[in-house]
Amino acid sequence: MRLLVLGGTVFVGRAIVEDALRSGAEVTLFGRGRSGAGLFPGVARLTGDRDTGDYTALRDYTALRDGSWDAVVDVSGYVPRHVGQAMDALDGRAGRYVFISSHAVYRQERVPPGSAEDTPRRPPVRDTEELNDETYGPLKVACEDDVMARYGARATIVRPGKVAGPHDPSDVFTYWVRRAARGGRVAVPGDPEQPVQVIDVRDLGRLVVQLIADDRAGAFHAVGPAEPVTLGGLIETCARVAGTKVELAAVTPADEAPPFFPLIRTWWTSQRRSPAKARAAGMPATPLEVTAADVLAWDRQRGAPPLAEGYSPEEEQAVLARHPG
Repeated sequence: MRLLVLGGTVFVGRAIVEDALRSGAEVTLFGRGRSGAGLFPGVARLTGDRDTGDYTALRDYTALRDGSWDAVVDVSGYVPRHVGQAMDALDGRAGRYVFISSHAVYRQERVPPGSAEDTPRRPPVRDTEELNDETYGPLKVACEDDVMARYGARATIVRPGKVAGPHDPSDVFTYWVRRAARGGRVAVPGDPEQPVQVIDVRDLGRLVVQLIADDRAGAFHAVGPAEPVTLGGLIETCARVAGTKVELAAVTPADEAPPFFPLIRTWWTSQRRSPAKARAAGMPATPLEVTAADVLAWDRQRGAPPLAEGYSPEEEQAVLARHPG
């Protein structure tokens, strides 16, 4: 299998490439060459920059104008122009186009627990390339539509939930792993009974490679973990893995927390989507304990640098002092 990965050295792309190489695929990477220079020695690399639109040297899609692949995996497509230019450059020389999308494509209205891939999506947006909380999902919808229009039965859409695992640059899951490892009283700026769906990045990588191997079309939810879990249960699992004890303190009002606090969600139904179709297609189900343990080991190995998400220890202590329990 000849596989082209658009963005294959950071987290999700890295996991897909690792799984593909284990499966014996012949992989080609396309990217700017700014990250992961030491990863995947011997793997072919093409240099280009999706952001520039500058047709000089190899700073856009020029490098894609030669060669052919059984499938392309687009990990770094966020706006329709980028996805359209990639498809133009490939000019039919990829057998299948796998687009890594997001659950942000769905409307925020309430839907029943266990919602499937046919849940109504948000209206597409094409008049901006500014990525923010309002535009991210609608831009992904437009990208999905363009891939489906161009590739039809040779299009595959993968919609991950929150992805967790080693090498995660977002700090979202890592925040709770590290916080639970400190033990003690933990400030939770939300309801500990809120459901949470996270998928191990390695399960996502395996799903993508299996979908390509089986030549499967359509949309797939990439969600986990193996068993349903609440936010409180996730924190307690992280503590158990670390060998610590925690006491959960639900703190209010919400303005005591930074916006978009790690894993806190207003719409609980967004954390109850069905993984059935992806499971049937071969997506593994790594236990949450394994994901948490591996993230904890990775975070410690890299020296536990400051996190961009959640409370700082000082902020949390101030919040807990205002909520003595």
